[in-house]
Amino acid sequence: MHKTPLSRISAEALNALLDDAFGTDRHMRTAYLLRKGMAAIDHLSFGILENSALLASIQCWPVRVDHADLILVGPVAVASHRQNEGLGTQLMQLMLNAVTPQDAPMVMIGDPEYYGRFGFEAEGTSGWTLPGPWEPRRLLLRNNDRVALPTHGMLGPND
Repeated sequence: MHKTPLSRISAEALNALLDDAFGTDRHMRTAYLLRKGMAAIDHLSFGILENSALLASIQCWPVRVDHADLILVGPVAVASHRQNEGLGTQLMQLMLNAVTPQDAPMVMIGDPEYYGRFGFEAEGTSGWTLPGPWEPRRLLLRNNDRVALPTHGMLGPND
């Protein structure tokens, strides 16, 4: 297995992985509305390949709440036949290791029981709204530098 920047992966391979991991109706999810029209952040988006087959990927996107820049983490996708092998954990660590001091705080929609180990928590997001359905306990923030963020606002693309 080897890790590579996601920009080196074909759109077809990435879409096939995402369809496998999340279903072909994935475009209706709230996370897609959050990043609509945005390009993934190259230095934080990766794939894991084995024999040239894409097994897993992570993407990060520029978003904002009110006038504060954030990075939306996700999707973290793992091929259905390779789940529970630690590939998602490897991708999260790879992405977190690539974070620079200039990068904004990170937000994601995910399970706090899983993503808490990577420093994501729901604290600070309770006044935020999203452009679609979501569970408030699953809107997670990683703000290690304690950047001052709005307590209320709509999360959306960073136009």
